[in-house]
Amino acid sequence: MVRIGALELGEFPLLLAPMEDVSDPPFRAVCKANGADLMYTEFISSEGLVRDARKSLQKLDIYDDERPMGIQIFGGEEDAMVRAIDKVAEARPNLIDINYGCPVKQVVCKEAGSGMLRNLPKLLKITEAMVKRSPLPITVKTRLGWDEDSKQVVYLAEALQDIGVQAIAIHGRTRVQMYKGSADWTLIGEVKNNPRMHIPVFGNGDIDSPEKAVLYKNRYGVDGIMIGRAAIGYPWIFREIKHFMATGENLAAPTTVERIDVCLRHFERSLEWKGEKLGILEMRRHYTNYFKGYPNFKEYRMQMVQSLDAEEIRQLLRQVEQQYAGYEPQIIRSLGEVSYSGCD
Repeated sequence: MVRIGALELGEFPLLLAPMEDVSDPPFRAVCKANGADLMYTEFISSEGLVRDARKSLQKLDIYDDERPMGIQIFGGEEDAMVRAIDKVAEARPNLIDINYGCPVKQVVCKEAGSGMLRNLPKLLKITEAMVKRSPLPITVKTRLGWDEDSKQVVYLAEALQDIGVQAIAIHGRTRVQMYKGSADWTLIGEVKNNPRMHIPVFGNGDIDSPEKAVLYKNRYGVDGIMIGRAAIGYPWIFREIKHFMATGENLAAPTTVERIDVCLRHFERSLEWKGEKLGILEMRRHYTNYFKGYPNFKEYRMQMVQSLDAEEIRQLLRQVEQQYAGYEPQIIRSLGEVSYSGCD
């Protein structure tokens, strides 16, 4: 049984990565319904929280049907990071996660996210202060290191454990790599197999199929897997991995009816959470991935992303359902086709 503090997550949990502008409540709802065991909010600025910035506070929204849930925060200043703990705790998540992995320039230039990997003493000092302040388990999401010459994640993981961090998720790339090249899980395996490590170690990076999930589970011995880009527009990835682990067999690809049903559910939750105008805009990034591989879908997608009328979009989705009735979609496993360049 994998545990983070008192939180029990099962034998081999599947985690939804905290992706900026993606992992909002509407998206999390469809991932939870399809088997995600632990999910996180989008990453939230600690400085925004202590300033009571509206956008930051809204990201604290979590719902009972999503639990267990973690709220992820980032920042480069100890005072704001520690004070943000109190704001986060008021939202009653199951845990608080610290982002030391985001590679984007706007975050890194403030010595936050993976920018903190260039100053490990400061990283550890801030983390220890947060652990002492927090009434909830503190976990960390990070990368292998800043660049090829500074892959210090084996040391870092042990040091984080020693100051009270209760789980760590590791993306198998450096900051310099961003999302390019292939994720290297070798050091993730070294962290997990370090005899001094006793907290859960979750692997992240390039898991896009049930076969790969099982292969990496067995090869590297991780306690669970965190999935990011492969879930965008394809929340079925969680149930497919679980089915394959249990039976050794692949599930059939979700039908057109299933895709429409889940896409509409996602759409309606987006309108409820963000309001009609912003909810419509937020959904635009998802249509391509929900219907990846569908022939001649571009015309429908263009109409959906250009429309600001909710009922028109519902009708377009129903037209897609009719147009592709009987079409047997294939599962396309290609992270290169998933549009995402934010933080996770």
